[in-house]
Formats: sequence, C-alpha cells, structure tokens
Amino acid sequence: MLVVALTGGIGSGKSTVAEHFAARGAGVVDADLVSHALTAPGSPLLDDIAHLFGRELIDASGTLDRTALRERVFRDPSERARLEALLHPRIESAMREALARLNTPYAMLVVPLLFEAGMEHLADRVLVVDLPESEQIARVAQRSGLSRDQIERIMAAQIGRVERCARAQDLLDNSGPPEALAPRIEQLHQAYLELARLRRSH
Repeated sequence: MLVVALTGGIGSGKSTVAEHFAARGAGVVDADLVSHALTAPGSPLLDDIAHLFGRELIDASGTLDRTALRERVFRDPSERARLEALLHPRIESAMREALARLNTPYAMLVVPLLFEAGMEHLADRVLVVDLPESEQIARVAQRSGLSRDQIERIMAAQIGRVERCARAQDLLDNSGPPEALAPRIEQLHQAYLELARLRRSH
C-alpha cells in the first residue's frame, strides 16, 4: 500500500487537510490520536509519564494534564527529549499496527513531528502543509488562546519551515482562503491514486 506522511508546522491545517483526504477514501492514521489513546487514564504509558515527570501531572480523574506537561517540556529541551524517547517508539509501533489494518486505496500518516521523530521511513512520500509563519502564529493564537511567546517556543522546537519544505516530495499551500484548499487536495488525491495503482500493478 502507498503510504503518504502528512506533516507541517503548528497551525498549518494538518487536521483539516487530513479530513479532506479521508473524505476521498484515504485511510488516515493520526499520531496525535494514537498518542491520546496510548496515554488514556489507566494506561501503562501514563504510569511511565507520572513516574518520570511527577504524579502532579495526573489529575484526580486519572487524566493527563497535557497543558502542564507541554509547558514543562517546551521550557526544557532535556525534558522534551525524555518525553519523546518514551512516547515516539510506542506511537510508531501503534501506527504500524493501524496501517496493517487498513484496506484503503492508500494511507496517510498524520505526524506533526515527522522529521523530528525520525519517522519519515514509515512512508513512501512526504506531504508538507505549508503557510507563512506569521499566519501559523495568528491561527494558533485564535484557536488555542496560547500567547505568542508560547507559540514561538513550540515553533522553535520544531524543524524550520525551509528545511521541512525541502525534505518533502509534495507541498500543499494552505495560506489562502479555505475554499482554495479542496481543488489542491483533489489534485494530490488523484496523483496518489495513480501512484497506488502503479504500485499494485508491479
């Protein structure tokens, strides 16, 4: 099966793009959703996080305080490295299992930290959703209420825009109005269907 990795900076519109592809029949595996499932109340991974970072990150209902954890790891690169070393192998394993269960023309892995986590080997192609950094900041501030400083810290922890785009096989410009997105996605979808067909015929 053809596997496309979808990535992009914070606020670039990855989830919206993934929904468009899913509506066209692509099988979508989202690393964020996998991560949430792996750290659900009562999960072994949640115990590991509490052991490493402190029980105060787990509230009375047994739920992970993601906001507090994010604040902590984006303040300290060594803490972020510890968390990623714990999470990334498990997320990758769960995504491989999810891929194996798919029966779709092609698959799309939505991985925000694709390059940072070294997960591009999971895919045949990389699609980067791109827009100017000023628009990223504006979109994230509008949807999340994070301060500009918090957003810029998160962006600083991610690979730079120029390098991210340079490492992609496909680029999707999401800087325009929402209605401009669908035709661009349809064009990529048709290209992926053809690549998947060629793969099956060999």
